[in-house]
Amino acid sequence: MIRTPLRPLARVLKARAKGENPDAIEAENRARRHEAMADKQRQRAEGRLLVLGLAFFCAFGVIGMRMGTLASSVPEEPRASVAGNPIIGQRSDIVDRNGRILATNLQTHSLYAHPRDMIDPAYAAKRLAAIFPELNEAELLADFTGERRFLWIRRQISPEQMQAVHDIGSPGLLFGPREMRLYPNGPIAAHILGGASYGREGVASAEVIGVAGVERQFDGFLRDPANEGAPLQLSLDLTVQAAAEQVLAGGMSIMNAKGAASVLMDVHTGEVISMVSLPDFDPNNRPRVLITGDQSDSPLFNRAVQGVYELGSVFKIFTTAQALDLGLVNPNTMIDTQGPLTWGRFRIRDFHDYGPELSTTDVIVESSNIGTARIAMQIGAERQRDFLGSLGFLEPTPLEMVEAPTGRPLLPKNWSEISTMTISYGHGLSTSPVHLAAGYASLLNGGTKVTPTLLRQRQVTLGPRVVSSAASARSREMLRQVVVRGTASFGEVQGYEVAGKTGTADKPRPSGGYYDDKVISTFASVFPANDPQYVLVVTLDEPAETSGAEPRRTAGWTAVPIAAEMIRRVAPLLGLRPQVDRPQQVGVTLTSN
Repeated sequence: MIRTPLRPLARVLKARAKGENPDAIEAENRARRHEAMADKQRQRAEGRLLVLGLAFFCAFGVIGMRMGTLASSVPEEPRASVAGNPIIGQRSDIVDRNGRILATNLQTHSLYAHPRDMIDPAYAAKRLAAIFPELNEAELLADFTGERRFLWIRRQISPEQMQAVHDIGSPGLLFGPREMRLYPNGPIAAHILGGASYGREGVASAEVIGVAGVERQFDGFLRDPANEGAPLQLSLDLTVQAAAEQVLAGGMSIMNAKGAASVLMDVHTGEVISMVSLPDFDPNNRPRVLITGDQSDSPLFNRAVQGVYELGSVFKIFTTAQALDLGLVNPNTMIDTQGPLTWGRFRIRDFHDYGPELSTTDVIVESSNIGTARIAMQIGAERQRDFLGSLGFLEPTPLEMVEAPTGRPLLPKNWSEISTMTISYGHGLSTSPVHLAAGYASLLNGGTKVTPTLLRQRQVTLGPRVVSSAASARSREMLRQVVVRGTASFGEVQGYEVAGKTGTADKPRPSGGYYDDKVISTFASVFPANDPQYVLVVTLDEPAETSGAEPRRTAGWTAVPIAAEMIRRVAPLLGLRPQVDRPQQVGVTLTSN
Protein backbone atom coordinates (compact mmCIF):
# COMPACT_ATOMS: atom_id res chain seq x y z
CA MET A 1 0.00 0.00 0.00
CA ILE A 2 1.48 3.38 -1.04
CA ARG A 3 0.60 6.21 1.33
CA THR A 4 0.68 9.89 0.32
CA PRO A 5 3.23 11.86 2.46
CA LEU A 6 1.83 14.54 4.75
CA ARG A 7 4.48 17.10 3.68
CA PRO A 8 5.19 16.52 -0.05
CA LEU A 9 8.50 18.28 -0.99
CA ALA A 10 7.22 19.85 -4.21
CA ARG A 11 4.31 21.57 -2.47
CA VAL A 12 6.49 22.66 0.49
CA LEU A 13 9.04 24.34 -1.82
CA LYS A 14 6.24 26.01 -3.80
CA ALA A 15 4.59 27.25 -0.57
CA ARG A 16 7.89 28.71 0.77
CA ALA A 17 8.44 30.51 -2.53
CA LYS A 18 5.05 32.17 -2.15
CA GLY A 19 5.62 32.91 1.56
CA GLU A 20 2.93 30.44 2.76
CA ASN A 21 3.12 28.24 5.88
CA PRO A 22 4.11 24.58 4.99
CA ASP A 23 2.32 23.28 8.17
CA ALA A 24 -1.05 24.03 6.55
CA ILE A 25 -0.21 21.50 3.83
CA GLU A 26 0.42 18.80 6.47
CA ALA A 27 -2.81 19.63 8.28
CA GLU A 28 -4.77 19.47 5.06
CA ASN A 29 -3.31 16.06 4.05
CA ARG A 30 -3.84 14.69 7.56
CA ALA A 31 -7.54 15.71 7.43
CA ARG A 32 -8.01 14.02 4.05
CA ARG A 33 -6.35 10.85 5.33
CA HIS A 34 -8.62 10.71 8.42
CA GLU A 35 -11.70 11.32 6.24
CA ALA A 36 -10.73 8.38 3.95
CA MET A 37 -10.17 6.10 6.91
CA ALA A 38 -13.57 7.08 8.37
CA ASP A 39 -15.28 6.33 5.05
CA LYS A 40 -13.64 2.90 4.89
CA GLN A 41 -14.68 2.00 8.45
CA ARG A 42 -18.24 3.23 7.75
CA GLN A 43 -18.49 0.95 4.69
CA ARG A 44 -17.19 -2.00 6.69
CA ALA A 45 -19.74 -1.41 9.48
CA GLU A 46 -22.58 -1.09 7.00
CA GLY A 47 -21.56 -4.41 5.36
CA ARG A 48 -21.54 -6.18 8.72
CA LEU A 49 -24.98 -4.79 9.57
CA LEU A 50 -26.31 -6.00 6.21
CA VAL A 51 -24.99 -9.55 6.77
CA LEU A 52 -26.39 -9.62 10.32
CA GLY A 53 -29.75 -8.41 9.04
CA LEU A 54 -29.87 -11.17 6.41
CA ALA A 55 -29.02 -13.78 9.07
CA PHE A 56 -31.85 -12.59 11.32
CA PHE A 57 -34.25 -12.57 8.35
CA CYS A 58 -33.39 -16.19 7.45
CA ALA A 59 -33.69 -17.35 11.07
CA PHE A 60 -37.09 -15.75 11.55
CA GLY A 61 -38.18 -17.16 8.18
CA VAL A 62 -37.24 -20.73 9.21
CA ILE A 63 -38.96 -20.32 12.58
CA GLY A 64 -42.08 -19.02 10.90
CA MET A 65 -42.19 -21.92 8.43
CA ARG A 66 -41.73 -24.43 11.25
CA MET A 67 -44.53 -22.82 13.28
CA GLY A 68 -46.80 -22.99 10.25
CA THR A 69 -45.99 -26.68 9.73
CA LEU A 70 -46.71 -27.51 13.37
CA ALA A 71 -49.95 -25.56 13.30
CA SER A 72 -51.20 -27.49 10.28
CA SER A 73 -50.13 -30.98 11.50
CA VAL A 74 -52.03 -33.45 13.72
CA PRO A 75 -51.12 -33.06 17.43
CA GLU A 76 -49.15 -35.99 18.86
CA GLU A 77 -47.06 -36.78 21.88
CA PRO A 78 -43.33 -36.19 21.43
CA ARG A 79 -41.22 -39.32 21.13
CA ALA A 80 -37.68 -39.67 22.28
CA SER A 81 -35.26 -41.15 19.77
CA VAL A 82 -32.79 -43.73 21.03
CA ALA A 83 -29.90 -45.56 19.46
CA GLY A 84 -30.61 -48.95 17.87
CA ASN A 85 -30.31 -51.97 20.17
CA PRO A 86 -27.69 -54.59 19.18
CA ILE A 87 -29.88 -57.50 20.41
CA ILE A 88 -33.39 -56.85 19.20
CA GLY A 89 -35.37 -55.01 16.61
CA GLN A 90 -39.10 -54.45 16.62
CA ARG A 91 -41.01 -57.68 15.87
CA SER A 92 -43.72 -57.23 13.25
CA ASP A 93 -47.39 -57.62 14.08
CA ILE A 94 -49.56 -60.51 12.89
CA VAL A 95 -52.98 -59.52 11.56
CA ASP A 96 -56.02 -61.33 10.15
CA ARG A 97 -57.35 -60.97 6.60
CA ASN A 98 -59.10 -57.71 7.55
CA GLY A 99 -56.09 -56.16 9.30
CA ARG A 100 -57.22 -56.87 12.88
CA ILE A 101 -54.41 -57.51 15.37
CA LEU A 102 -53.69 -61.12 16.31
CA ALA A 103 -50.21 -60.61 17.81
CA THR A 104 -48.35 -57.41 18.64
CA ASN A 105 -45.66 -56.01 20.95
CA LEU A 106 -45.91 -54.36 24.36
CA GLN A 107 -43.27 -52.31 26.12
CA THR A 108 -42.76 -53.51 29.68
CA HIS A 109 -39.91 -54.02 32.18
CA SER A 110 -37.85 -56.80 33.68
CA LEU A 111 -36.78 -57.04 37.31
CA TYR A 112 -33.30 -58.05 38.44
CA ALA A 113 -31.24 -57.68 41.60
CA HIS A 114 -27.73 -56.69 42.66
CA PRO A 115 -27.66 -58.41 46.08
CA ARG A 116 -24.52 -56.58 47.23
CA ASP A 117 -26.27 -53.22 46.88
CA MET A 118 -29.18 -54.24 49.13
CA ILE A 119 -29.51 -52.59 52.52
CA ASP A 120 -32.07 -54.99 54.03
CA PRO A 121 -32.15 -58.30 52.05
CA ALA A 122 -34.63 -59.94 54.43
CA TYR A 123 -37.19 -57.16 54.02
CA ALA A 124 -36.74 -57.14 50.23
CA ALA A 125 -37.23 -60.93 50.03
CA LYS A 126 -40.38 -60.74 52.16
CA ARG A 127 -41.94 -57.95 50.08
CA LEU A 128 -41.04 -59.61 46.77
CA ALA A 129 -42.65 -62.88 47.86
CA ALA A 130 -45.82 -60.94 48.67
CA ILE A 131 -45.85 -59.23 45.26
CA PHE A 132 -45.00 -62.40 43.31
CA PRO A 133 -46.68 -65.41 45.02
CA GLU A 134 -44.76 -67.91 42.85
CA LEU A 135 -41.45 -66.79 44.44
CA ASN A 136 -40.15 -68.42 47.64
CA GLU A 137 -39.07 -66.03 50.38
CA ALA A 138 -36.47 -68.38 51.83
CA GLU A 139 -34.86 -69.04 48.44
CA LEU A 140 -34.76 -65.31 47.67
CA LEU A 141 -33.12 -64.55 50.99
CA ALA A 142 -30.52 -67.27 50.40
CA ASP A 143 -29.71 -65.78 46.99
CA PHE A 144 -29.58 -62.22 48.36
CA THR A 145 -27.20 -63.13 51.18
CA GLY A 146 -25.01 -65.50 49.16
CA GLU A 147 -22.13 -64.89 46.81
CA ARG A 148 -24.19 -63.95 43.76
CA ARG A 149 -23.61 -60.54 42.24
CA PHE A 150 -26.56 -60.67 39.80
CA LEU A 151 -29.97 -62.35 39.98
CA TRP A 152 -32.99 -62.35 37.66
CA ILE A 153 -36.25 -61.92 39.60
CA ARG A 154 -38.82 -61.72 36.77
CA ARG A 155 -38.30 -61.51 33.00
CA GLN A 156 -41.33 -59.25 32.64
CA ILE A 157 -43.59 -57.43 35.08
CA SER A 158 -46.74 -55.36 34.85
CA PRO A 159 -46.80 -51.60 35.60
CA GLU A 160 -48.63 -52.32 38.89
CA GLN A 161 -45.96 -54.83 39.93
CA MET A 162 -43.24 -52.39 38.93
CA GLN A 163 -44.74 -49.71 41.18
CA ALA A 164 -45.06 -52.16 44.07
CA VAL A 165 -41.38 -53.16 43.72
CA HIS A 166 -40.40 -49.51 43.46
CA ASP A 167 -42.19 -48.85 46.77
CA ILE A 168 -39.89 -51.36 48.50
CA GLY A 169 -37.17 -48.74 48.14
CA SER A 170 -34.22 -51.12 47.88
CA PRO A 171 -31.30 -49.82 45.78
CA GLY A 172 -30.42 -53.41 44.83
CA LEU A 173 -33.69 -53.98 42.93
CA LEU A 174 -33.39 -52.63 39.38
CA PHE A 175 -35.57 -52.49 36.28
CA GLY A 176 -34.65 -53.04 32.67
CA PRO A 177 -36.65 -52.17 29.53
CA ARG A 178 -38.36 -55.13 27.85
CA GLU A 179 -40.45 -55.82 24.78
CA MET A 180 -42.91 -58.67 25.21
CA ARG A 181 -45.18 -60.44 22.71
CA LEU A 182 -48.86 -59.81 23.39
CA TYR A 183 -51.85 -61.77 22.09
CA PRO A 184 -54.79 -59.45 22.78
CA ASN A 185 -57.43 -62.06 21.89
CA GLY A 186 -56.25 -64.62 24.43
CA PRO A 187 -56.75 -68.25 23.35
CA ILE A 188 -58.44 -67.37 20.03
CA ALA A 189 -56.34 -68.91 17.22
CA ALA A 190 -53.78 -70.05 19.80
CA HIS A 191 -52.71 -73.17 17.90
CA ILE A 192 -52.20 -71.17 14.71
CA LEU A 193 -50.20 -68.35 16.30
CA GLY A 194 -48.20 -70.74 18.51
CA GLY A 195 -46.42 -68.31 20.79
CA ALA A 196 -43.13 -66.54 21.42
CA SER A 197 -40.47 -66.49 24.10
CA TYR A 198 -37.14 -64.84 24.89
CA GLY A 199 -33.91 -65.84 23.18
CA ARG A 200 -30.76 -63.91 24.00
CA GLU A 201 -31.28 -61.69 27.04
CA GLY A 202 -29.51 -58.67 28.42
CA VAL A 203 -30.23 -56.22 31.19
CA ALA A 204 -31.35 -53.56 28.72
CA SER A 205 -33.16 -55.77 26.18
CA ALA A 206 -34.13 -59.29 25.13
CA GLU A 207 -34.58 -61.11 21.85
CA VAL A 208 -38.18 -62.22 21.15
CA ILE A 209 -38.32 -65.43 19.10
CA GLY A 210 -41.19 -67.65 17.90
CA VAL A 211 -41.51 -71.06 19.54
CA ALA A 212 -44.46 -72.62 17.66
CA GLY A 213 -47.08 -72.06 14.97
CA VAL A 214 -46.72 -69.23 12.48
CA GLU A 215 -44.64 -67.27 15.02
CA ARG A 216 -41.86 -69.81 14.52
CA GLN A 217 -42.56 -70.56 10.85
CA PHE A 218 -42.20 -66.89 9.90
CA ASP A 219 -39.73 -65.92 12.63
CA GLY A 220 -37.21 -64.62 10.09
CA PHE A 221 -39.80 -62.43 8.37
CA LEU A 222 -41.19 -61.06 11.63
CA ARG A 223 -37.70 -60.09 12.86
CA ASP A 224 -36.33 -58.78 9.56
CA PRO A 225 -35.77 -54.99 9.81
CA ALA A 226 -35.81 -54.79 6.00
CA ASN A 227 -39.60 -55.27 6.15
CA GLU A 228 -39.85 -51.92 7.98
CA GLY A 229 -42.47 -53.27 10.39
CA ALA A 230 -44.85 -54.56 7.70
CA PRO A 231 -47.32 -56.98 9.38
CA LEU A 232 -47.74 -60.63 8.51
CA GLN A 233 -51.29 -60.99 7.15
CA LEU A 234 -52.96 -64.35 7.63
CA SER A 235 -55.99 -65.78 5.86
CA LEU A 236 -57.90 -66.08 9.14
CA ASP A 237 -60.99 -64.04 9.89
CA LEU A 238 -60.87 -63.14 13.59
CA THR A 239 -64.65 -62.82 13.92
CA VAL A 240 -65.31 -66.16 12.24
CA GLN A 241 -62.54 -67.81 14.27
CA ALA A 242 -64.06 -66.58 17.54
CA ALA A 243 -67.55 -67.77 16.57
CA ALA A 244 -66.25 -71.18 15.45
CA GLU A 245 -64.35 -71.68 18.71
CA GLN A 246 -67.39 -70.75 20.76
CA VAL A 247 -69.70 -73.14 18.88
CA LEU A 248 -67.19 -76.00 18.88
CA ALA A 249 -66.44 -75.61 22.60
CA GLY A 250 -70.16 -75.72 23.42
CA GLY A 251 -70.72 -78.73 21.16
CA MET A 252 -67.72 -80.55 22.60
CA SER A 253 -69.16 -80.10 26.09
CA ILE A 254 -72.68 -81.19 25.11
CA MET A 255 -71.39 -84.25 23.26
CA ASN A 256 -69.03 -85.20 26.12
CA ALA A 257 -66.09 -85.36 23.72
CA LYS A 258 -62.47 -85.64 24.77
CA GLY A 259 -61.32 -83.24 22.06
CA ALA A 260 -62.52 -81.51 18.90
CA ALA A 261 -61.24 -79.84 15.76
CA SER A 262 -62.72 -77.85 12.90
CA VAL A 263 -61.39 -76.41 9.64
CA LEU A 264 -63.17 -73.80 7.50
CA MET A 265 -61.53 -73.33 4.09
CA ASP A 266 -62.21 -71.33 0.93
CA VAL A 267 -62.82 -73.93 -1.81
CA HIS A 268 -61.22 -71.79 -4.54
CA THR A 269 -58.08 -70.37 -2.91
CA GLY A 270 -57.38 -72.91 -0.16
CA GLU A 271 -57.30 -70.09 2.42
CA VAL A 272 -57.97 -71.34 5.95
CA ILE A 273 -60.59 -68.92 7.27
CA SER A 274 -60.84 -70.67 10.63
CA MET A 275 -59.01 -73.56 12.27
CA VAL A 276 -59.85 -74.71 15.79
CA SER A 277 -58.35 -77.35 18.04
CA LEU A 278 -59.74 -78.07 21.51
CA PRO A 279 -58.67 -78.10 24.26
CA ASP A 280 -56.63 -74.97 23.63
CA PHE A 281 -54.42 -72.60 25.65
CA ASP A 282 -53.55 -68.93 26.10
CA PRO A 283 -50.34 -68.07 24.18
CA ASN A 284 -49.73 -65.21 26.63
CA ASN A 285 -49.09 -67.94 29.23
CA ARG A 286 -48.07 -70.92 27.12
CA PRO A 287 -48.11 -74.21 29.11
CA ARG A 288 -45.18 -76.59 29.28
CA VAL A 289 -44.82 -79.59 26.99
CA LEU A 290 -45.93 -82.89 28.52
CA ILE A 291 -42.97 -85.01 29.58
CA THR A 292 -44.93 -88.20 30.19
CA GLY A 293 -48.16 -89.67 28.86
CA ASP A 294 -49.90 -89.22 25.53
CA GLN A 295 -48.88 -85.98 23.83
CA SER A 296 -52.30 -85.81 22.13
CA ASP A 297 -53.79 -85.11 25.58
CA SER A 298 -51.81 -81.87 25.83
CA PRO A 299 -53.59 -78.58 25.03
CA LEU A 300 -50.55 -77.79 22.86
CA PHE A 301 -51.47 -80.63 20.49
CA ASN A 302 -53.06 -79.28 17.30
CA ARG A 303 -55.72 -81.84 16.40
CA ALA A 304 -56.54 -80.14 13.10
CA VAL A 305 -52.97 -80.45 11.76
CA GLN A 306 -51.06 -82.96 13.89
CA GLY A 307 -53.95 -85.31 14.61
CA VAL A 308 -54.05 -88.10 12.02
CA TYR A 309 -57.13 -90.31 12.28
CA GLU A 310 -59.06 -92.91 10.33
CA LEU A 311 -61.89 -90.56 9.39
CA GLY A 312 -64.39 -93.15 8.23
CA SER A 313 -67.18 -92.75 5.68
CA VAL A 314 -66.29 -89.18 4.69
CA PHE A 315 -63.83 -90.89 2.29
CA LYS A 316 -66.59 -92.65 0.35
CA ILE A 317 -67.25 -89.65 -1.88
CA PHE A 318 -63.66 -89.84 -3.19
CA THR A 319 -64.28 -93.42 -4.31
CA THR A 320 -67.53 -92.65 -6.12
CA ALA A 321 -66.14 -89.43 -7.63
CA GLN A 322 -63.17 -91.30 -9.10
CA ALA A 323 -65.47 -94.01 -10.46
CA LEU A 324 -67.71 -91.31 -12.02
CA ASP A 325 -64.68 -89.63 -13.55
CA LEU A 326 -63.42 -92.92 -14.98
CA GLY A 327 -66.84 -93.73 -16.42
CA LEU A 328 -67.18 -96.90 -14.35
CA VAL A 329 -70.53 -95.84 -12.85
CA ASN A 330 -73.10 -93.10 -13.03
CA PRO A 331 -75.35 -91.80 -10.22
CA ASN A 332 -78.04 -94.37 -11.09
CA THR A 333 -75.81 -97.43 -11.54
CA MET A 334 -77.00 -100.24 -9.25
CA ILE A 335 -74.32 -101.59 -6.92
CA ASP A 336 -74.43 -105.00 -5.21
CA THR A 337 -74.75 -104.44 -1.44
CA GLN A 338 -75.50 -108.02 -0.43
CA GLY A 339 -73.44 -108.73 2.65
CA PRO A 340 -71.26 -109.50 4.26
CA LEU A 341 -68.53 -108.96 1.68
CA THR A 342 -65.85 -111.59 2.27
CA TRP A 343 -62.18 -111.26 1.39
CA GLY A 344 -60.05 -114.02 2.91
CA ARG A 345 -60.56 -113.88 6.66
CA PHE A 346 -61.96 -110.33 6.52
CA ARG A 347 -65.67 -109.52 6.59
CA ILE A 348 -67.01 -106.16 5.48
CA ARG A 349 -70.46 -105.29 6.83
CA ASP A 350 -72.87 -102.36 6.72
CA PHE A 351 -74.35 -100.56 9.71
CA HIS A 352 -77.81 -101.60 8.46
CA ASP A 353 -79.09 -104.15 5.96
CA TYR A 354 -79.71 -102.10 2.82
CA GLY A 355 -81.00 -104.99 0.72
CA PRO A 356 -79.43 -106.63 -2.32
CA GLU A 357 -78.50 -103.46 -4.21
CA LEU A 358 -78.39 -99.68 -4.09
CA SER A 359 -77.79 -96.99 -6.69
CA THR A 360 -74.44 -95.18 -6.61
CA THR A 361 -76.18 -92.14 -5.14
CA ASP A 362 -77.83 -94.23 -2.43
CA VAL A 363 -74.52 -95.91 -1.61
CA ILE A 364 -73.40 -92.45 -0.48
CA VAL A 365 -76.75 -91.44 1.03
CA GLU A 366 -77.08 -94.66 3.09
CA SER A 367 -73.29 -94.86 3.65
CA SER A 368 -72.86 -98.45 2.51
CA ASN A 369 -69.41 -99.91 3.20
CA ILE A 370 -70.12 -102.91 0.97
CA GLY A 371 -71.27 -100.82 -1.98
CA THR A 372 -68.26 -98.49 -1.70
CA ALA A 373 -65.85 -101.41 -1.46
CA ARG A 374 -67.31 -103.00 -4.62
CA ILE A 375 -66.85 -99.71 -6.50
CA ALA A 376 -63.25 -99.52 -5.23
CA MET A 377 -62.58 -103.02 -6.56
CA GLN A 378 -63.48 -101.76 -10.02
CA ILE A 379 -61.05 -98.85 -9.63
CA GLY A 380 -58.10 -100.92 -8.43
CA ALA A 381 -55.32 -100.28 -5.93
CA GLU A 382 -52.92 -98.42 -8.23
CA ARG A 383 -55.47 -95.98 -9.59
CA GLN A 384 -56.90 -95.39 -6.11
CA ARG A 385 -53.48 -94.61 -4.68
CA ASP A 386 -52.65 -92.22 -7.52
CA PHE A 387 -55.98 -90.42 -7.13
CA LEU A 388 -55.63 -89.97 -3.38
CA GLY A 389 -52.06 -88.82 -3.95
CA SER A 390 -53.28 -86.16 -6.39
CA LEU A 391 -55.56 -84.87 -3.62
CA GLY A 392 -52.64 -84.64 -1.17
CA PHE A 393 -53.57 -87.51 1.15
CA LEU A 394 -50.19 -89.29 0.99
CA GLU A 395 -47.93 -86.44 2.17
CA PRO A 396 -47.92 -84.02 5.12
CA THR A 397 -50.03 -80.94 4.56
CA PRO A 398 -48.05 -77.93 3.19
CA LEU A 399 -49.74 -75.57 5.66
CA GLU A 400 -47.35 -72.82 6.82
CA MET A 401 -46.80 -74.10 10.36
CA VAL A 402 -43.82 -75.83 11.97
CA GLU A 403 -46.21 -78.52 13.23
CA ALA A 404 -47.45 -79.40 9.72
CA PRO A 405 -44.67 -81.92 8.86
CA THR A 406 -45.53 -83.91 12.00
CA GLY A 407 -49.03 -84.58 10.65
CA ARG A 408 -47.81 -87.25 8.25
CA PRO A 409 -50.56 -89.60 7.00
CA LEU A 410 -50.36 -93.23 8.07
CA LEU A 411 -50.43 -95.44 4.97
CA PRO A 412 -50.71 -99.22 4.63
CA LYS A 413 -47.38 -100.97 4.20
CA ASN A 414 -48.83 -103.00 1.33
CA TRP A 415 -51.56 -101.31 -0.71
CA SER A 416 -53.33 -104.58 -1.40
CA GLU A 417 -56.85 -105.27 -2.62
CA ILE A 418 -58.20 -105.44 0.92
CA SER A 419 -56.48 -102.11 1.66
CA THR A 420 -58.17 -100.64 -1.40
CA MET A 421 -61.55 -101.84 -0.10
CA THR A 422 -61.12 -100.56 3.46
CA ILE A 423 -59.56 -97.25 2.41
CA SER A 424 -62.55 -96.63 0.14
CA TYR A 425 -64.71 -96.19 3.25
CA GLY A 426 -62.11 -94.46 5.42
CA HIS A 427 -60.25 -97.24 7.26
CA GLY A 428 -56.64 -98.26 6.80
CA LEU A 429 -55.51 -94.68 5.95
CA SER A 430 -55.12 -92.02 8.65
CA THR A 431 -55.08 -88.32 7.73
CA SER A 432 -55.69 -84.98 9.41
CA PRO A 433 -58.81 -82.79 9.22
CA VAL A 434 -56.81 -80.27 7.14
CA HIS A 435 -56.07 -83.00 4.59
CA LEU A 436 -59.77 -83.81 4.45
CA ALA A 437 -60.80 -80.16 4.02
CA ALA A 438 -58.32 -79.67 1.17
CA GLY A 439 -59.51 -82.92 -0.47
CA TYR A 440 -63.16 -81.88 -0.32
CA ALA A 441 -62.33 -78.39 -1.63
CA SER A 442 -60.40 -79.86 -4.57
CA LEU A 443 -63.14 -82.34 -5.39
CA LEU A 444 -66.15 -80.02 -5.07
CA ASN A 445 -64.91 -76.66 -6.42
CA GLY A 446 -65.19 -77.90 -9.99
CA GLY A 447 -62.38 -80.43 -9.81
CA THR A 448 -59.14 -78.40 -9.50
CA LYS A 449 -56.56 -79.07 -6.80
CA VAL A 450 -56.43 -76.69 -3.85
CA THR A 451 -53.37 -76.17 -1.65
CA PRO A 452 -54.26 -75.17 1.93
CA THR A 453 -52.63 -71.96 3.14
CA LEU A 454 -52.67 -69.67 6.16
CA LEU A 455 -51.59 -66.61 4.17
CA ARG A 456 -53.98 -64.08 2.64
CA GLN A 457 -54.33 -64.71 -1.10
CA ARG A 458 -55.05 -61.79 -3.41
CA GLN A 459 -56.13 -63.88 -6.39
CA VAL A 460 -57.34 -67.35 -7.30
CA THR A 461 -54.69 -69.64 -8.81
CA LEU A 462 -56.14 -72.72 -10.49
CA GLY A 463 -54.33 -75.93 -9.63
CA PRO A 464 -54.11 -79.10 -11.74
CA ARG A 465 -57.40 -80.85 -12.50
CA VAL A 466 -58.16 -83.89 -10.33
CA VAL A 467 -61.65 -84.77 -11.65
CA SER A 468 -63.87 -83.45 -14.41
CA SER A 469 -66.31 -80.65 -13.69
CA ALA A 470 -69.17 -83.07 -14.39
CA ALA A 471 -67.91 -85.55 -11.78
CA SER A 472 -67.50 -82.69 -9.34
CA ALA A 473 -71.08 -81.49 -9.90
CA ARG A 474 -72.52 -85.00 -9.53
CA SER A 475 -70.55 -85.50 -6.30
CA ARG A 476 -72.06 -82.30 -4.90
CA GLU A 477 -75.54 -83.53 -5.81
CA MET A 478 -74.89 -86.84 -3.99
CA LEU A 479 -73.63 -85.05 -0.88
CA ARG A 480 -76.64 -82.76 -0.96
CA GLN A 481 -78.89 -85.83 -0.86
CA VAL A 482 -77.01 -87.05 2.25
CA VAL A 483 -78.26 -83.91 4.06
CA VAL A 484 -81.74 -83.95 2.50
CA ARG A 485 -82.59 -87.60 3.13
CA GLY A 486 -79.53 -89.38 4.51
CA THR A 487 -77.35 -89.68 7.58
CA ALA A 488 -76.73 -85.92 7.87
CA SER A 489 -80.33 -84.73 8.09
CA PHE A 490 -79.47 -82.62 11.16
CA GLY A 491 -77.08 -80.66 8.94
CA GLU A 492 -79.81 -78.74 7.10
CA VAL A 493 -79.47 -74.97 7.64
CA GLN A 494 -82.36 -72.81 6.52
CA GLY A 495 -81.29 -70.40 3.79
CA TYR A 496 -78.03 -72.21 3.02
CA GLU A 497 -77.85 -75.39 0.96
CA VAL A 498 -75.50 -77.67 2.84
CA ALA A 499 -74.00 -80.78 1.26
CA GLY A 500 -71.81 -83.17 3.19
CA LYS A 501 -70.90 -86.64 4.37
CA THR A 502 -70.74 -88.19 7.82
CA GLY A 503 -68.01 -90.49 9.02
CA THR A 504 -67.81 -92.57 12.20
CA ALA A 505 -64.60 -94.54 12.66
CA ASP A 506 -63.73 -96.85 15.53
CA LYS A 507 -60.81 -95.48 17.52
CA PRO A 508 -57.69 -97.68 17.43
CA ARG A 509 -56.12 -98.95 20.64
CA PRO A 510 -52.43 -98.10 21.25
CA SER A 511 -51.78 -101.83 21.74
CA GLY A 512 -53.63 -102.82 18.55
CA GLY A 513 -57.20 -103.40 17.54
CA TYR A 514 -60.12 -101.01 18.11
CA TYR A 515 -62.17 -99.81 21.06
CA ASP A 516 -65.76 -101.01 21.24
CA ASP A 517 -67.13 -97.76 22.69
CA LYS A 518 -64.78 -95.03 21.41
CA VAL A 519 -65.04 -93.42 17.98
CA ILE A 520 -63.83 -90.50 15.89
CA SER A 521 -66.90 -88.82 14.39
CA THR A 522 -66.52 -86.42 11.45
CA PHE A 523 -68.77 -84.35 9.25
CA ALA A 524 -67.26 -82.87 6.07
CA SER A 525 -69.51 -80.34 4.36
CA VAL A 526 -69.61 -77.73 1.63
CA PHE A 527 -71.91 -74.71 1.38
CA PRO A 528 -73.77 -73.38 -0.53
CA ALA A 529 -74.13 -76.67 -2.44
CA ASN A 530 -75.32 -75.02 -5.66
CA ASP A 531 -72.31 -72.67 -5.77
CA PRO A 532 -69.63 -73.93 -3.33
CA GLN A 533 -67.70 -71.25 -1.48
CA TYR A 534 -66.50 -72.89 1.73
CA VAL A 535 -65.70 -76.34 3.09
CA LEU A 536 -66.23 -77.08 6.77
CA VAL A 537 -64.85 -80.15 8.55
CA VAL A 538 -65.83 -80.89 12.16
CA THR A 539 -64.20 -83.79 14.05
CA LEU A 540 -64.96 -85.02 17.58
CA ASP A 541 -62.76 -87.35 19.62
CA GLU A 542 -64.72 -89.91 21.68
CA PRO A 543 -68.12 -88.16 21.58
CA ALA A 544 -71.23 -89.57 23.25
CA GLU A 545 -74.67 -87.98 22.91
CA THR A 546 -76.51 -89.03 26.06
CA SER A 547 -79.99 -87.51 25.77
CA GLY A 548 -81.52 -90.90 24.90
CA ALA A 549 -81.71 -94.21 26.69
CA GLU A 550 -78.35 -95.29 25.22
CA PRO A 551 -75.31 -93.20 24.22
CA ARG A 552 -75.22 -92.31 20.53
CA ARG A 553 -71.77 -91.83 19.04
CA THR A 554 -72.30 -91.67 15.27
CA ALA A 555 -71.44 -88.48 13.41
CA GLY A 556 -75.08 -87.90 12.45
CA TRP A 557 -75.93 -87.42 16.13
CA THR A 558 -72.72 -85.68 17.28
CA ALA A 559 -70.66 -83.86 14.65
CA VAL A 560 -73.49 -82.88 12.27
CA PRO A 561 -75.52 -80.70 14.70
CA ILE A 562 -72.35 -78.83 15.70
CA ALA A 563 -71.40 -78.19 12.08
CA ALA A 564 -74.94 -76.99 11.30
CA GLU A 565 -74.85 -74.50 14.16
CA MET A 566 -71.41 -73.33 13.08
CA ILE A 567 -72.60 -72.73 9.51
CA ARG A 568 -75.64 -70.89 10.86
CA ARG A 569 -73.35 -68.60 12.85
CA VAL A 570 -70.49 -67.97 10.44
CA ALA A 571 -72.23 -67.86 7.04
CA PRO A 572 -73.58 -64.31 7.60
CA LEU A 573 -70.14 -63.25 8.88
CA LEU A 574 -68.67 -64.53 5.60
CA GLY A 575 -71.02 -62.31 3.61
CA LEU A 576 -73.25 -65.15 2.38
CA ARG A 577 -76.87 -64.06 2.07
CA PRO A 578 -79.47 -66.72 2.89
CA GLN A 579 -81.68 -67.93 0.07
CA VAL A 580 -85.30 -67.40 1.02
CA ASP A 581 -87.94 -69.57 -0.66
CA ARG A 582 -90.65 -67.21 -1.83
CA PRO A 583 -94.19 -68.65 -2.01
CA GLN A 584 -95.91 -68.55 -5.35
CA GLN A 585 -98.12 -65.53 -5.80
CA VAL A 586 -101.85 -66.16 -5.83
CA GLY A 587 -103.77 -64.48 -8.64
CA VAL A 588 -105.93 -61.60 -7.37
CA THR A 589 -108.57 -59.82 -9.46
CA LEU A 590 -108.97 -56.15 -8.63
CA THR A 591 -112.52 -54.77 -8.88
CA SER A 592 -113.88 -51.32 -8.25
CA ASN A 593 -116.10 -50.60 -5.30
